[in-house]
Amino acid sequence: MSRERIVSGGVFSEEEEQSIGSLRPKLLAEYIGQSSVVNKLHIALSAAKMRSEPLEHVLLHGPPGLGKTTLAHIISNEMGGRLVSTSGPALERAGDLMGILTNLQESDLLFIDEIHRLPTVVEEFIYPAMEDFQVDFVVDKGAFAKTIKLPLKRFTLVGATTRAGLLSAPLRERFGIFHHLDFYSWKDIYQILDRSARLLDVPSDREGLEEIATRSRGTPRVANRLLRRVRDSSPCP
Repeated sequence: MSRERIVSGGVFSEEEEQSIGSLRPKLLAEYIGQSSVVNKLHIALSAAKMRSEPLEHVLLHGPPGLGKTTLAHIISNEMGGRLVSTSGPALERAGDLMGILTNLQESDLLFIDEIHRLPTVVEEFIYPAMEDFQVDFVVDKGAFAKTIKLPLKRFTLVGATTRAGLLSAPLRERFGIFHHLDFYSWKDIYQILDRSARLLDVPSDREGLEEIATRSRGTPRVANRLLRRVRDSSPCP
């Protein structure tokens, strides 16, 4: 008989996703852990802002709960653009993506979670948008069919995946920045918990936070979930 994980790296509900969002750092300087990724992103963001250009397209991959969505929000905040979020399974047809792309403004960020699950027809549709900031729109059918090239504003695509090996080579090669997120050390998790406890107004001490940190499997989402469960079980003042 299979056993369901009570605490895992995945998101259980929309309510929990909102709770996670309230704990997310807003800027790169506030981000804890993943020092190699943070340093490289800092260089890329600084260079893009210096040239007044959108950041290159970014691919983030790694196990769930390690901060891929959080980094997408941070990149959007750092670049001063709007973040538009969707997921691979939600984009079933090219038309689903057309409306999103044509509504993006200069320096906006399009975040596609589970990008490895994009249907082939949608993936091929996004190639010219990523490379040339334009989409090919087919009008009519058969002998009367013609292609209209529709220009787009310069945007940044951030793709997130837990299974980078399932990405096709043509899609992967269109990302200029490619980062893998590893599990966090318990010391980094401790710092994240300390910050979360202050934001949630949870009374805590070092020993208690260390106990949670060592049981969080190196995953911030699991750590914050455990912290909220500890808060729920603590006696009310």
